[in-house]
Amino acid sequence: MKIARQHLPFAVVGLLVGAALWYGPIAQWPDYHNFADQQVALGIPHFADVASNIGFALVAVWGACALPRARHDAGLACGWAGYRLFLFGMFLTAFGSGYYHLAPDNARLVWDRLPIALACGGLLAGVWGDAKGQSSAVLTAWLALLAIYSVVWWHVTELAGNGDLRPYLLLQALPMLLIPLWQWLYREPAADRLSFGAALLLYAIAKAAELYDHQIAAATGLLTGHTIKHLLATAAAAVIVARLSWRVRPANA
Repeated sequence: MKIARQHLPFAVVGLLVGAALWYGPIAQWPDYHNFADQQVALGIPHFADVASNIGFALVAVWGACALPRARHDAGLACGWAGYRLFLFGMFLTAFGSGYYHLAPDNARLVWDRLPIALACGGLLAGVWGDAKGQSSAVLTAWLALLAIYSVVWWHVTELAGNGDLRPYLLLQALPMLLIPLWQWLYREPAADRLSFGAALLLYAIAKAAELYDHQIAAATGLLTGHTIKHLLATAAAAVIVARLSWRVRPANA
């Protein structure tokens, strides 16, 4: 029974990959770049969607400052390579997403999606290293390559007229499923499960807000769904960094 449980993550990945292959290419919807935020402030178009990316950089810098000894901390050393990529991806997201939202199009979207994919891969590797008690360095490298491939694949297929988001969407879906599964299988502390669970829930709500960009804008008259997505995703990252920094707090005292 224990061996069967340990193979559950492989089964989840296999099912997702199989479903993606069976379903076929997933195209980006035609009006993807038609965001509700059309305001111009301080000479910056789509101001709220652009400015709301600042939080990603702030959280990444916070993490870099709060976790300077993480690689040497007994409780975080195994996952540090992954978490470092996560912070790096978050920092780049602030600039990539800001650049994209200034003038949304497919060419700029590459620089938005690439750091997001890197952050997802890094978070996966970090939690895996934590849960397994093994260095996440090799897995981090492979997931970084997968992240790059997922965005390049979408861009190349989009240019060819048959855009396919499957690898990119898979990389976004895996953390939502594998992180709580790994933490349950390897009996991670309750505080870790609650913190990461809260972060994943915030991110899920953020993705839902993204889908209702115009509806939320019409309902609130102030914030759009996509701006709220940025704020909630930033909050999710902040919850993770707060938990990790708490774990290494004795080493930094």
